[in-house]
Amino acid sequence: MSQQPKITVIGSLNMDLTVTSAKRPAAGETILGERFETFPGGKGANQAVAAARLGADVTMIGMVGQDPFGDELMQVLRQEGVKTEHIGRADTSSGVAVIQVVDGDNSITVIPGANFKLMPDYIEEKRDVIQNSEIVLIQLEIPLETVAAAAKCCEEANVPYILNPAPAQPLPYEIINQAAYITPNESEAAILFEDTDKALQEFPDKLVITKGEEGVVYSGGHVAAFPVSAVDTTGAGDTFNAALGLMLASGSPLAEACSYANAAAALQIGSHGAQAGMPTDAEVIAFMRQKEENPL
Repeated sequence: MSQQPKITVIGSLNMDLTVTSAKRPAAGETILGERFETFPGGKGANQAVAAARLGADVTMIGMVGQDPFGDELMQVLRQEGVKTEHIGRADTSSGVAVIQVVDGDNSITVIPGANFKLMPDYIEEKRDVIQNSEIVLIQLEIPLETVAAAAKCCEEANVPYILNPAPAQPLPYEIINQAAYITPNESEAAILFEDTDKALQEFPDKLVITKGEEGVVYSGGHVAAFPVSAVDTTGAGDTFNAALGLMLASGSPLAEACSYANAAAALQIGSHGAQAGMPTDAEVIAFMRQKEENPL
């Protein structure tokens, strides 16, 4: 990457508690798992780390608790080069995500903790950070009124923002309309829009739907995925969004940005943990070149 786009991430920080097992327990059933690990996560923090690894100048706005998890989450971000001076400390526990991985796919339960203490007035205090950004990344693991405040601030500052609507919930039209790009997966798109095909036409070059192995669709076309064997899909969407934001902030066309983001996400799912396998820009470029030369 020839330049360092300024990216601000507004979102969650969680400690991911990951259980790997051969099956998911039924109601009332106890099973033996195969592995338990802890990983720093949260959709906001994941996107911040992914963007920093790819070469962006990243600032994060969020909230952690006054606990050891909060200390660790902040330390990890700093080690990755993310600016953390705009992350607050709330008088509560840090956010936690309980993740069960079965056959490379995951189910996630999120306990928001301090993430739900990130309120609109805190966003207003950080208006200058947003104004100095080239693009802003926002997700839905923080209060919806905070998302609305951030969207309004971006609009007033004329700074584009990417809304990653996860976990999915119905959204006010204003939030959707103010976003430069909206990036749901298939299930999230079905919650947001009654008719996704109609929505793709209503929001041309704004609505970008990720479809896993089928790649990405938007009103202007389809971008194929890079076939890989998944180890853990946790964080794949976050890597995609960070890479997409990086490329769009650098002036790339949407199709090119989606292809790069697909490659970054494909590399990420080859490792356990949301942040562990997030690639560098050089790794993404090399991977894309390899796939171009040897498509099978």
